[in-house]
Amino acid sequence: MQKGYLLLETGHVFEGNLLGDSLESTGEVVFNTSMTGYQEIMSDPSYAGQIIVFCYPLVGNYGINEADFESNKLYIRGIVTGEICVNPQHFQMKETTVDTLNRNGINGLTGVDTRQIVKIIRKYGSVKGKITTNPSNVSFNADTTFFIDQVSTKSIQKYSNDGPHVVLIDYGSKKSILRALLNENCKVTVVPYNTTLVEIQKLNPDGIVLSNGPGDPMALSEYLKDIKLITEMYPTLGICLGHQLIALAHGGKTTKLPFGHRGGNHPVKEVETGKVFITSQNHGYVVDEKSIINNQNFHITYFNINDRTVEGIRHKQLPISSVQFHPEANPGPQDTEHIFKKFIKNIHQGELTYAAQ
Repeated sequence: MQKGYLLLETGHVFEGNLLGDSLESTGEVVFNTSMTGYQEIMSDPSYAGQIIVFCYPLVGNYGINEADFESNKLYIRGIVTGEICVNPQHFQMKETTVDTLNRNGINGLTGVDTRQIVKIIRKYGSVKGKITTNPSNVSFNADTTFFIDQVSTKSIQKYSNDGPHVVLIDYGSKKSILRALLNENCKVTVVPYNTTLVEIQKLNPDGIVLSNGPGDPMALSEYLKDIKLITEMYPTLGICLGHQLIALAHGGKTTKLPFGHRGGNHPVKEVETGKVFITSQNHGYVVDEKSIINNQNFHITYFNINDRTVEGIRHKQLPISSVQFHPEANPGPQDTEHIFKKFIKNIHQGELTYAAQ
């Protein structure tokens, strides 16, 4: 393998073996604490523009299959691992992880002390990095890419079913969200992120889902007015970025975490019952708690046990709810799959609520 380097804007340099494409790549360096699911993580559009550091030491040991991709292509800038398996064994395997990186034109680095990188990110907060063959190239240009435009669908996609009609607004939606809705017997129409209220009304949905996606939710500030009107007209579920957009549209605020929540082992507490769920998460921004407490229209429904950040909100009158974690999981624990069942229940209750207005 060719020698490569991970350069951090903090000045730290990590030497390792280059994987995949040998072109230089730059992005925000983030870490994921999951012990499995590297294929789903690499193909999650929410990681667009980022270099993923895998905390679990061995990656690639069961290869890559056709079923577990969360998007049709990879939008990450690179991966960093302690070890990577180049001769995996699994009956569903179609190619190796390195093959997938090569096919998508993405590079990576292995043979690196990932624990040390995590310590640096936890100390300094959000850190930019560069995977390169030239350890002296330490310049970092500002990245102003609007990733949501890259990861969102370009056309309307329709999936037939016998249940309620759900419009899924795609800000970089994982395929697992679509599968979860179809498993609940929903008819689903996937629409681009910039679909207007008028266009959504023409689709005549029973409910709306605002998906996950990459980056700062305020990059979508011009769409918040329409999001507010959409959520006030239809029962709505927001997931991850969608959760943040609902809060912003209704007067809340968001802030950036020092190093984000990414992994399949994040405990959240349901306020109403006191029950704790282990959740799958992938986000760098959170809804500001005070902005929800001061909002007369919303309850906080879930808190993160580790740092008490807001993990869910619900409107006090309308069937609008959202969660910061990923109830569709993949990868991760499936403790919170019931969120989709609650959403379907909200659709039926919402029909009565809106009819009474």
